[in-house]
Amino acid sequence: MAEQHFKELPKMHTTYANVIKSLIPIGDNKATTLPESVYQVDSLAIDEHNLKEYRKICGFINDGRVPPTYFAVLSQTLQMNMMAKPDFPFAMLGLVHIENSVTQHRIIYDSETVALTVRLDNLKAHDKGQQFDFITTVTIDGELVWEGVSTYLSRQKKTAEERARAKSIEEPQPRLEADENHWAELINIPEDIGRRYAFVSGDFNLIHLHPLSARAFGFPRAIAHGMWSKAASIAQFHDLPKAYRVDVSFKTPIFLPSKIDFVAQAETDGRQFALYAAGTDKPHLLGRITFL
Repeated sequence: MAEQHFKELPKMHTTYANVIKSLIPIGDNKATTLPESVYQVDSLAIDEHNLKEYRKICGFINDGRVPPTYFAVLSQTLQMNMMAKPDFPFAMLGLVHIENSVTQHRIIYDSETVALTVRLDNLKAHDKGQQFDFITTVTIDGELVWEGVSTYLSRQKKTAEERARAKSIEEPQPRLEADENHWAELINIPEDIGRRYAFVSGDFNLIHLHPLSARAFGFPRAIAHGMWSKAASIAQFHDLPKAYRVDVSFKTPIFLPSKIDFVAQAETDGRQFALYAAGTDKPHLLGRITFL
């Protein structure tokens, strides 16, 4: 397993040519292995200005703590560098972020210096192609304080029989409804949230930036970043413990601008939450917070 150490997070322009090359489709061949490389920033201090803007865009309060989704953002530049290498078996174009899990083992303060590590794992079949994980870990003086798993789908052609079988096993889930143990809120998402989040996160995927660039990739309008929608959901909770895990599945795109319903349910060991197209039972995101 080859380890590559960085003194700081790599800048996007240093690998821009390779990133563009990796967008080119490489056929419909199935991958058999994933690169075993490990990328690590050995000493990473939080950028105060970037974190301030991230909190503002996602709705987190400035309490001196690092938001639970922020390290997923920081890890993206390492992930992009890894995906831009020739031994990465998939083209970036068409990769779909389908699930994400983050685990905070203790409070992490924005004044602390961390080590951040990224690797690939868990290549497996999916009903629509193949999926794999980016696994990120954050340590402080050797102590594991945070870990995250981003699951991506590489869509590949299926036979008619495979498509029918996949469709037959889809089971819709009932919508969370507001009652004495639930709460709901209508959220207006502005048209420019994709561009604003891109400048904070470094994720300038064209499907998020403008209707014209999104149409070039088959979307009628620009769509919100999945990790923005997760962060904005978690920011609604102000009573989370020191340690917890947040798991989400990304179901359907949030076209910009949009009105969405945020619904949550309190449980003894955590919270359930979801984002729906306003006034419907069509989910954009389904999630759960588990107290540890």
